[in-house]
Amino acid sequence: MLLFAVFFGAVALAAVLRFSGWQPTGHRNAGQLLKPPVDLRQQAPTLASGQPYPWNPEARTWRLLVAPAGACDAQCVTLSQGLGKVWQLFGHNADNVEILWLGTPPASIASLPALRPLAPSPALRAALPGVDDPAGLPVYVIDPNGFVIMRHAPGSDLGGLRKDMATLLKLK
Repeated sequence: MLLFAVFFGAVALAAVLRFSGWQPTGHRNAGQLLKPPVDLRQQAPTLASGQPYPWNPEARTWRLLVAPAGACDAQCVTLSQGLGKVWQLFGHNADNVEILWLGTPPASIASLPALRPLAPSPALRAALPGVDDPAGLPVYVIDPNGFVIMRHAPGSDLGGLRKDMATLLKLK
């Protein structure tokens, strides 16, 4: 009888934890999951060169989007350098990630192979939740289909962004 109680007690405890929404720390997102995700497919971005930016879901490319309001300040430059380091840490998966920069990117990352400068677009910027955060620049994660699925708050640890992206890159 004791063995029965221990076994089913453990199953009941696991069910309570699972259905209450609890998750171990290692399984949580560092960024804010957007529910519902923002659909950018209808607002096709334009590259700074004037060419349309294709979403191309078949390529399975994930994107990080930064949308500063204007000129880049010191915090913006620091964020751009951090994103460059995060991109390099993806290693062999780096080819599956692009960094979209709405407007003119800082010179410190202009040579980054993953950088795709976009032409300024007030409509695209307005579609991003919390883009005008007084704390600084958020970073958005866009899935291969063109949906903004996650927002990383300004000043958040870029290690958390790397962890979230590493998890998403495994979803190929």
